[in-house]
Amino acid sequence: MTGNIELVINTTSSGVDIALLKEKVLIELHREHRNQEYAVGDVYLGKVKKILPHLNACFVDVGYNKDAFLHYLDLGPQFASLNAFTRKTLNNEQKTSDLMSFQSLPDINKDGKIKEVMGQGYVIPVQVAKEPISQKGPRLTSEITLAGRYLVLVPFSNKVSLSGRITDEAERDRLRKLMHSIRPSNMGVIIRTQAEGTSVSELDQDLQDLVKRWDEMYRNMKTARAPQRILGEINKTSSILRDILNENFTAIHVNDDQVAAEIKSYLKSFNHEESIVKMHKLPDLFEAFNVHRQIKQSFGKQVNLKSGAYLIVEHTEAMHVIDVNSGNRKNASVINQEDNAFQTNLECAKEIARLLRLRDMGGIICIDFIDMQNKDNQKKLSDAIRDAMKDDKAKHNVLPPSRFGVVEITRERVKPVTKVVTTEKCPSCDGKGVVQSSLLFTEEIENNIRFLSEEGVHKNLKLVVHPMVEAYLNRGWFNSITKSWRKKYKLKLNVEASSNIAFLEYHIFDSEGEEVNL
Repeated sequence: MTGNIELVINTTSSGVDIALLKEKVLIELHREHRNQEYAVGDVYLGKVKKILPHLNACFVDVGYNKDAFLHYLDLGPQFASLNAFTRKTLNNEQKTSDLMSFQSLPDINKDGKIKEVMGQGYVIPVQVAKEPISQKGPRLTSEITLAGRYLVLVPFSNKVSLSGRITDEAERDRLRKLMHSIRPSNMGVIIRTQAEGTSVSELDQDLQDLVKRWDEMYRNMKTARAPQRILGEINKTSSILRDILNENFTAIHVNDDQVAAEIKSYLKSFNHEESIVKMHKLPDLFEAFNVHRQIKQSFGKQVNLKSGAYLIVEHTEAMHVIDVNSGNRKNASVINQEDNAFQTNLECAKEIARLLRLRDMGGIICIDFIDMQNKDNQKKLSDAIRDAMKDDKAKHNVLPPSRFGVVEITRERVKPVTKVVTTEKCPSCDGKGVVQSSLLFTEEIENNIRFLSEEGVHKNLKLVVHPMVEAYLNRGWFNSITKSWRKKYKLKLNVEASSNIAFLEYHIFDSEGEEVNL
């Protein structure tokens, strides 16, 4: 990830909200609730409740109100070794977490049946692979992995694997040889992309930290009674830093002393500059950094783009559907419908890639782009989508446009899609219905005013709105929204109230008193 990257960490009474900004634009939103459980990466000691031979899977009780799902293919090759280690630990026969003297068992048959390796009542350690979604319990794996900044520890394995994004052969060879020389016996390692170019001491420290976490899990397991969590994933803030922190990070903004201290300690452990942590004495950092406005703009059913194009986003249980619309705008330099459609589709492709990450939309996504007849343009659009999604950490696959112009994307779903309410109670009907958020409504008006000013024809406009909207736009004589629009778009703008129009109705008139058709 390149560009100016900032992290805004807003601590509230209910938890911590985290916004990732790239060039001041919101690209990721995370929410960490107090005492959150069943997060991806958490390890539980679970009890097998029911074997499902027809699915080659089982249900496991991990303490959630719905039993969690574990498929045979998610047991991992080393399940027999993990199972033996667990049994010995619970019986107090395994005296140490060190696997050097542990006698590993052969890998289980990858084409085997689940009833051949476990039965009802078995107590096994499992890791949350996907958080509970809708009416489903967590999705589990028994291939326990512990992720660090540069490495991922894989117990009961002796393999060293490297990220495919490390392409330099000399560096790959250096990392592979180094890891074979320092990894503990019976501990496999996956070398992450961030490890490229790191020193021996940094890699060794990361490895030692992961071994300590494995030891913590072992000690918790000794006294645990299923179902019980035996190892929690690190907090959301640290996990984000672990996954994306790089030299492009320019600032981490915080409004809580304890969180700031934790972040500085984390940065110090990786020899990263602590001065990028900026402490603020503000109750709401999201307001100060314009995050709330961007959330309102990005999470509604309709998402407007500056050019005038807009997206309609629909969520269903089976899939997500996105419709691309050019609106009523057309680039003056574009001379035909094909080029206009192509330019609009390219702009929307970048915005859609951002929305998929921001909303954490997973599963099947169908995008109805504007029809294009040119095959070359269709290929360029597919390439543009793949390029826009290259920074997306979630596993995804982009298919070429279908004969109907629909692009299908599959994206890994590990937690519920992020939902933000972008409607408000309507003051005109005493809360009996909902209307578009006021932030989105004023954004729509501003987009139209900007469009008219850019045409160069209209320099004197009158905006007629509902009295409550007029009061909102004109409030504050020196710093009103109306005054900021006048200054920004260099035009004369008068906002007048009319009680004869609906709350979210508005009309724009030119200097001759003629209504402008948009």
